[in-house]
Amino acid sequence: MSTTNEDEPARSSSGNSISQNNRVRRLILYAAVLLVVFLAGLVPMWWTSRTYVRERDAAQASLQVSRLQNSLANAAIDARRGEYEPARQAASDFFTNLGTEVARGGDSVFNEGQRNALRSVFDTRDDTITLLARSDPASVDRLVDLYTKYRQATATTPAR
Repeated sequence: MSTTNEDEPARSSSGNSISQNNRVRRLILYAAVLLVVFLAGLVPMWWTSRTYVRERDAAQASLQVSRLQNSLANAAIDARRGEYEPARQAASDFFTNLGTEVARGGDSVFNEGQRNALRSVFDTRDDTITLLARSDPASVDRLVDLYTKYRQATATTPAR
């Protein structure tokens, strides 16, 4: 009889061990299922977010191109109306912002071909600003020519 009493603690400890192993397996299974469910929700949201980020970046690039174009158009319109000081300021802002954007290189809203075409716009920067500072009516034609060059250079969509 003494053997049955001695075997009982061994059986109960092996029973606890089996029960504990089952709990650990069940816990691992629950964790794996939870991970799969989490990833099933995360991946589509991440993909959608990534799409929206691309669309936002494209819209911001297009907006920057339009802002530059509007700045130059404002300068031409102001000069045509005889308001040379606002035209000079708008032209100066255009050249400054364009220079900053072209200098960004690969991070620019312009692709390489557009940046090369736009570099020629800077050739007349000083003369144009000087004509506007002197309130010279010839500055209107210069600004219209610059506007045309800018539109031609940016006619292709930026590569992003």
